[in-house]
Amino acid sequence: MLMKDLKLSIKPLTAVSNLLAGQGIESYLVGGVLRDALLERDTADIDIAVKGDAPAIAQKVATALGGKYVLLDDINRLGRVVLVTEERRWELDFNTFKDSIEQDLARRDFTIDAMAVNLSQLSKEEEAIKLIDPFDGWNDLRRGVIRAVAETAFESDALRLLRAVRLAAELGFTIDGETENLIRRYSHLVARIAGERIREELLRLLAVTHTGQFLHYMDDLGLVTAAIPELAQAKGVNQPEEHFWDVFDHSVETVVAIDFLLHEGTWEYAGDEVLALIPWAAKLAQHFGLEVSSGSTRRVLLKLAALLHDVAKPQTKTIEADGRIRFLGHAKEGAAIAIDILERLRFSTKEIKLVEAEVKHHLRPVQMSHGGLPTRRAIYRYFRDAGEAGIDTLFLSLADHLATRGPHLEQALWREHAQTVEYILYQRFQEESSVSPPKLVDGLDIINIFGLSPGPRIGELIEAVREAQAAGELATREAALSYINHLLNKEKIIQEELSSSCTPDEEGYG
Repeated sequence: MLMKDLKLSIKPLTAVSNLLAGQGIESYLVGGVLRDALLERDTADIDIAVKGDAPAIAQKVATALGGKYVLLDDINRLGRVVLVTEERRWELDFNTFKDSIEQDLARRDFTIDAMAVNLSQLSKEEEAIKLIDPFDGWNDLRRGVIRAVAETAFESDALRLLRAVRLAAELGFTIDGETENLIRRYSHLVARIAGERIREELLRLLAVTHTGQFLHYMDDLGLVTAAIPELAQAKGVNQPEEHFWDVFDHSVETVVAIDFLLHEGTWEYAGDEVLALIPWAAKLAQHFGLEVSSGSTRRVLLKLAALLHDVAKPQTKTIEADGRIRFLGHAKEGAAIAIDILERLRFSTKEIKLVEAEVKHHLRPVQMSHGGLPTRRAIYRYFRDAGEAGIDTLFLSLADHLATRGPHLEQALWREHAQTVEYILYQRFQEESSVSPPKLVDGLDIINIFGLSPGPRIGELIEAVREAQAAGELATREAALSYINHLLNKEKIIQEELSSSCTPDEEGYG
C-alpha cells in the first residue's frame, strides 16, 4: 500500500536512515511510532527493526549521532539510543528480526502496531511511502479498533493484556470482541508480569482522563484483581447504609470522582452545581501536575491512592450487636497494605510515601471538623502529619464523599464538606504561619535556659511551641519561653503530687 499523506518528518529518522543505508543494513520503522504518525499524533518513542545484531547497531548509531547507548535486553538483543536535541529527547529502540519483516510483524501485539515502513525510503526522500501491512492494521486504525494479531499474542507477552486497555483509553478506541474474549481467557497471566512493567502500564492508564470508567472495564475483563489481587477481597463486602456501593465498586467510583474533582471527567450523579462548591485555581492545577517520579504525577498517584484507600476494609469489618457495620483501623492497615502493593510493583520510595500518607489520612479532613470549621491547631496537626500529601488528601476525602453517597448525595452535607476543605486550603495558601510557623526557639535555647539534658523531651517542647504558634497563642520568642516554663512547672507540680500520694508499698509495686 502506498501512503502519500504519511508524515514521517521525525528529525532523527533521516540521519539514522542514511547511516544504516550506507552500511547496507536492512531496517524498518515499526510499532507505535508508525501508528502515531498515521494518526498524526506526536511521539518521541521510535521502534526500529534491523536485520543484524540490534545492540551492536544501536551502539554505532549512538556514536555517530552523539547519543547515549543503553542495553535494554541482552537475551532478546534489544538496544536503545537516547538523543537529546534542543527541541526534545528522543528514544530509539532497536530490535533484531531474523527472517522477514512480515514474520517479525506476526509476533507483535495488535494489528495497529504490526505495520512497517522500510527506513531506506526516508533516505531516498520518496513522495509515496510503501506501508507494509499484512494484518490490515491500517483499516483497524481507521475504524478505531484494537485487535490482537494472533490468538497467541497474550501467551507470548502477558503485559499486552494491560496494554490493550491502555491503548484503548489513550486513543479512544474500542477492543475487538474476539480480542476481549482472549483477554478474559488469559487475564490470570498478569500475575506473571514483572512488577515494574505493571507499574508502567498502570501509570499510563491512570494518566488518561475518565480513568475510573476504564477501571470498570478492566474489572469486567478480569484485569484489576489480576494486577492487584488484594482488591479481590473487597468485592461483595457490604457497607453501612449511607454507602451506595460495596467496597470494591466504591473504590473504583472514588477514582471516577477524582477525575471529576480535578476537571478531567464527569460525575454521572452530579454536575456543575456540585463541582462549583469545590475551590479550584491555577495553583491547584499546577500542584497536581507536579512530577513525583519517572512517569508519575501527583494527579496520577492520587487516583492510585483512591483505588487503594479502602483496601483494608474486608479484614477490619465488624458488625456490632445493634447491626452497625464498622471498619475500625482500616485507614492505618490500608496504608501498610498499600506499601506492600507498591513495593511489589516497584514504585519509587517517594511515590510509595505519598500514596501511603494519602491512604492513612483520608479520614482526617472530616474528623477534624467536628460539625464546624476546624481549629487552627487542628489544621496545623493535619499538615504536620500528612506532610507532602496534605493537599492531595483533602481531594481524596471529597472524592470519598461522592463515592459514598453516589446518586443519594445530600447537598447540605456536601456543602459543609466543601466549605471545610476550602477553609483548610485557605489556611494552607493564605495563612502560611498556621501550617508552618517560623521558629521562635530551638533545642539549644531550651537546654541552656532551662537546664535540660538533650533527649526526646526537647523535641516535644519545640513541637508544643509550634502548635501553640499555629493556634495563634504565641508570636514572640519571649512568649515561647514563658510557655515552655509554664509547661515545665506544670509537669513538676504533677510529679510532686504523684510522689507525695504514693506509700512505700505502692512505690514498690509501681
